[in-house]
Amino acid sequence: MPKPPAQRFVLDRQPTPIGDMLLVTDAAGALRVLDWHDYEARMHLLLRRQYGMRTELVAGRAPAAIRDALDAYYAGDLAALDRIPVAAGGTAFQRDVWAALRGIPAGTTLSYAALARHIGRDAAVRAVGAANGANPIGVVVPCHRVIGTNGSLTGYGGGMARKQWLLRHEGVDVPADLPIY
Repeated sequence: MPKPPAQRFVLDRQPTPIGDMLLVTDAAGALRVLDWHDYEARMHLLLRRQYGMRTELVAGRAPAAIRDALDAYYAGDLAALDRIPVAAGGTAFQRDVWAALRGIPAGTTLSYAALARHIGRDAAVRAVGAANGANPIGVVVPCHRVIGTNGSLTGYGGGMARKQWLLRHEGVDVPADLPIY
């Protein structure tokens, strides 16, 4: 029996104030992966985890609607992220977590425990953290808005300096002496 053809995605690069983003989109115009140029190896790992080995990346342009919305976000229109269509693989639980992330308003943060409660899985705090860490669509699926229960900044796949910048850009008061773990 022949193998199904590889899923074909377009890889684009877009400059931002905090480094070049890598945008992976599909033929329908949905954003599949957003990562940073200095984390390209992780981007490929996320693609394999989400879609298996049967993916093909071709250089090209992401849809103008996605590029324009990201430019608008970095220019101060924080609601622009909501206009970007996304599609991700993952488990049903991961997709539930990622959908909940999109519901966290810009300028606010939520703890992993509160996010677990929000999706009705109070005891799944660690699983929520793991799903958050496996999020393939950073910034647009705003995993940077999740912090520790004690208010500390916890890990961010794009680096802690970017997490701090994104939160400050969205109006979150991030003290300079805030613990980073």
